[in-house]
Amino acid sequence: MAAHRKPRQRSAGGHTVRTAATIALAGAATAAGFDGTGHAEPQLTPTQVKAKVDQLYQEAETATEKYNGAKEKAEAAETRLNALRDQAARRTAQLNEARDGLGAIAAAQYRGGGLDPAMQLALSDDPDHYLDGAEFVERAGSRQAASVANVRRQLREIEQLRGAAHIELDALKSRQAELRRHKKTITGKLEAARRLLTQLPAGERAGVGEAGARASRDTTGARQGLTTPAAALAQAPNSRAAAAVSYAYSKLGSPYVWGATGPDAFDCSGLVQAAYRSAGISLPRTTYAQIDAGRRVSRSELLPGDLVFFYSGISHVGLYIGNGMMIHAPNPSAPVREAPIDEMPFAGATRVV
Repeated sequence: MAAHRKPRQRSAGGHTVRTAATIALAGAATAAGFDGTGHAEPQLTPTQVKAKVDQLYQEAETATEKYNGAKEKAEAAETRLNALRDQAARRTAQLNEARDGLGAIAAAQYRGGGLDPAMQLALSDDPDHYLDGAEFVERAGSRQAASVANVRRQLREIEQLRGAAHIELDALKSRQAELRRHKKTITGKLEAARRLLTQLPAGERAGVGEAGARASRDTTGARQGLTTPAAALAQAPNSRAAAAVSYAYSKLGSPYVWGATGPDAFDCSGLVQAAYRSAGISLPRTTYAQIDAGRRVSRSELLPGDLVFFYSGISHVGLYIGNGMMIHAPNPSAPVREAPIDEMPFAGATRVV
């Protein structure tokens, strides 16, 4: 037995020491970022940070448009639900009046020596009971039959309204859950962008956040003689397009806030919606609906007031102002501003008519 224990003790002890050393070395390697799994964040250059931040902003904007669409549908479902509830309440009040009328007839019958079975059914607290008894109408007088049939019809209508309201309530809950999912995605993307930016020194961080804005300002300055508000308004195809362009100019410098439609903050589709709302035209809420809100025009046909769309998923929109320029709400890193339309992948344009 001793001969067997001794090798096992040596082997176990040696294995324990080797295992501990291996674990310690592995831990040190992991802490140093040498374990091959990429736990340590690589040091990114300002250019790489900007590229990642821009990608995160684009992904957040895609999620924002989905949020806007879900919000629009949720609001519509809530409006329908409230309308159905109001209608059901009105019908219930009418039903109560009709049943009160039947009660008066029933009281007269009772005083006259008995209550007609049809009345007993119609005045029952269990509507299903008398709705199943279709023969009661034939057993009542003509006046009673009309009154009872009216009550029966109103009860059925109320049940239909309640069923429709239940369907709308389910739809509303589904849209609200969808809103929460999109909101979580948006806030996650924006928080990831914020964390990336904090990796940079303050001076470089500001440079990343303002690089696009500076480029736009430089380009705008070089072309200012052709992109003034007066020039844009003069080239607009109609008065409503001119009014939308004028509104967009008045909102330069306003902050970007996802889901916002003005008057003090905007996301991209919220800005163009507000611009045309000021001109008396109601546009859909989302980019992928706005692109179908007018007549499609080619890039060579663009005029001030046209809606210009970007990326394959139609996730961004701006308001064209002439000479290859637009006014748009870019992302949280910059306010509403002028920018060249070629700074993003062009996806199409629509003229609101």
